[in-house]
Amino acid sequence: MKKYNFNAGPSMLPREVIENTAKQILDFNGSGLSLMEISHRAKDFQPVVDEAVSLFKELLDIPEGYSVIFLGGGASLQFMQIPANFLIKKAAYVNSGTWAKKAMKEAKHFGEVVEIASSSDANYTFYPQFEGLEPADADYLHITSNNTIYGTELRRDPDVKVPLIADMSSDIMSRPVDVSKYTAIYAGAQKNLSMAGVTVVVVKDELLGKAPRELPTMIDYRTHVEKGSMFNTPPVVPIYSLMENLRWLKANGGVEAADKRAHERAEVLYAEIDRNKLFKGTVEEASRSLMNICFVMNDEYKELEKPFLDFAVERGMVGIKGHRSVGGFRASCYNAMTMEGVNALVKAMQDFEAQH
Repeated sequence: MKKYNFNAGPSMLPREVIENTAKQILDFNGSGLSLMEISHRAKDFQPVVDEAVSLFKELLDIPEGYSVIFLGGGASLQFMQIPANFLIKKAAYVNSGTWAKKAMKEAKHFGEVVEIASSSDANYTFYPQFEGLEPADADYLHITSNNTIYGTELRRDPDVKVPLIADMSSDIMSRPVDVSKYTAIYAGAQKNLSMAGVTVVVVKDELLGKAPRELPTMIDYRTHVEKGSMFNTPPVVPIYSLMENLRWLKANGGVEAADKRAHERAEVLYAEIDRNKLFKGTVEEASRSLMNICFVMNDEYKELEKPFLDFAVERGMVGIKGHRSVGGFRASCYNAMTMEGVNALVKAMQDFEAQH
């Protein structure tokens, strides 16, 4: 039976990316060594890093004056590394969900943190309006563009009057981005970019080194910019997988085409959620994520939640159980998800409705 991977992350990757990476794990570039065991200083690996950086810049149309670096530690480390490098006195944060709250918590170690907007009182069922609320003296404004747990998304580049920093872990490379509006963008790779293990940071060079503190070597972005992500041993296999995934994305029309496919997938699935008598969405329509589509049983059918989950699993759906803080269901539709997968889930919803 064919499986459809709707996991929120680590998530689905294109089949050819998996196959190409697997071949290199067995024998990297005909060297007789596995990709897992080669030195990151090997002459054949530097071109992998170079191509991954080049493709990343090309696909997002990153202007001059920005560096792209590959780090470990996940986006969670960036919750600390961002304020360590950029917070001088005060930072503004938009509280749009669990991950935004975690980022705020870490920033408080380095200075004053101002929460300028929040949807927590409504259990994060909408993306809060924040433009124009940022303090003029804030060193930066931090946003989380997509909220995987709650299924909300800010699918545009906001206009603010202070340096803008974004956690784009779950929607990076799914749409065009005006990078010039940002001081920094960071993303854990395990949703739209690669397997888990590498974090991508896009950083504006001219703003580095401004923090009024002596930074540990590994925390200072300048360390990794100057050494081309090679200051210490980088996550070799995830970077290779990232390169393959960016090749795949370019061959399939880039971020413009990815954006179109994301809208097509989401429109089909949200239409069924709205039509089907058994289900309802959990998010205000204007804030609905194209990446993480969350829904629950209508109140009168609550007892059917577990039976539907079992029903869907029997038909090849993987990872559609909602986060424990929301309940219900979550279908994560990142770049690699196909319309075939979405249609299979919709068919399961329709068939289950017909039985009840």
